[in-house]
Amino acid sequence: MQCAIYKSNKKADTYLYVQEAGNFSRVPQDLLRLLGRLDLVMTLELTPNRTLARADPEQVRRQLEMQGYYLQLPPSNITESPN
Repeated sequence: MQCAIYKSNKKADTYLYVQEAGNFSRVPQDLLRLLGRLDLVMTLELTPNRTLARADPEQVRRQLEMQGYYLQLPPSNITESPN
């Protein structure tokens, strides 16, 4: 499955994956407004052997098929406080 990855200019370390470059028809308009301008980072083939830096490729594939997009949020910086 082909996908295109876009970086949000409004939300740091936030990426939007879609099946086809430039096709945001299945992405909710409110989400697009929240993300602001999107810059294409890369296009790639999601194969069973593909690894991604911060996302499970199988989950990305499922989300792309089911809802038409996958939103990758920045990693959580929550740390446990000592008691």
